Amino acid sequence: MRARSKASRRTIEDPLELQRRFRSGESLGMAAAAVGCSVKSVRRLLRKTGGMAVRAPTRSEARLSVAEREEVSRGIQAGESFRKIAARIGRAPSTVSREVKAAGGRESYRAHLAEEGARERARRPQPFKLVENVRLRHEVEDGLRQRWSPQQIAGRLKVDHPDDPELRVSHETIYSSLFVQARGALRKELATCLRTGRTRRRPEKRTDLKGKISDMAMISERPSEAEDRAVPGHWEGDLIIGKDGKSAIGTLVERKSRFVVLLPLPNGRTAEDVRKALVAEVRRLPEYLRRSITWDQGKEMAQHTRFSVETNVSVYFCDPHSPWQRGSNENTNGLLRQYFPKGNDLSKYTRRELNTVGDQLNGRPRQTLDWRTPGEVFSTFVASTT
Repeated sequence: MRARSKASRRTIEDPLELQRRFRSGESLGMAAAAVGCSVKSVRRLLRKTGGMAVRAPTRSEARLSVAEREEVSRGIQAGESFRKIAARIGRAPSTVSREVKAAGGRESYRAHLAEEGARERARRPQPFKLVENVRLRHEVEDGLRQRWSPQQIAGRLKVDHPDDPELRVSHETIYSSLFVQARGALRKELATCLRTGRTRRRPEKRTDLKGKISDMAMISERPSEAEDRAVPGHWEGDLIIGKDGKSAIGTLVERKSRFVVLLPLPNGRTAEDVRKALVAEVRRLPEYLRRSITWDQGKEMAQHTRFSVETNVSVYFCDPHSPWQRGSNENTNGLLRQYFPKGNDLSKYTRRELNTVGDQLNGRPRQTLDWRTPGEVFSTFVASTT
């Protein structure tokens, strides 16, 4: 027992190799055996880094070497221009200019001091932005509580505070704060507000099981205006499935605005149930927003011909195993799993509850909309025709 305890506390000599093996798909046991440590040590490292890659401490080729800095120092002492120094060492004049400026200018530039300063600036980790900037941290926390993704938060900050450079943060910085223990500026429980609810980043495996139906108009026949999102009114649809495949919620996403509509299916997800729900929902829309619907080849759309007769809306079907052909809907369904986790009974949700979730999604800023919200964009379609 004592020998096993010592082994579990062994330091991992090559964390980069461990990360490479783990991220390539090897199990914890296989990765641990390959680097000569215990599974416990692997788990400890992954918890510490949040599953994120560890950077190797190497000097970037974009940075000047010690020898190059000595050449810069000699050139300055000889009164040479930055352009002449740069030509001799094979660098851009702007690189030499920034190097000298960062080290205090021509009068105080010394090669060894410049090297020490560069090493200090390159030290990691740097002071963490979300620790020092309390106002920024509160903005990020508010976005996470609204179930916005880190990328949405980072993009929306630029829209809401265009003239305030202090309220800028990258989405990777937010992920690091949530996942990496050493950078835990954000409260750990906020990680559950992410769509996946994970505590570390890892590859995701997805399955895509399709049904088959007849008399389909394929996506290749869909109008070009739908393909390039030129006009509003073209939708993508699908179901998110509940516990044991016995319940579902219908989802519609407008392609141009990414506006989402949720359909309750309290009685089941048969083709007739789905048709009735779709007909009722589509009839709520103005006629100019009823152009087409793109669906996968699920059997719930077996009554698509009758649906088209009742609504005058064409239905187009994706190719087999091609969920990317209705990517807006796929992305939205992933976001909805944050509200409707797998294994839940989805028939219990009322229309009011679904509308509340829809309002939250339609209030999230999207990068594809220049950080406007789907609700803001969709409202312009309605306003332009009233």
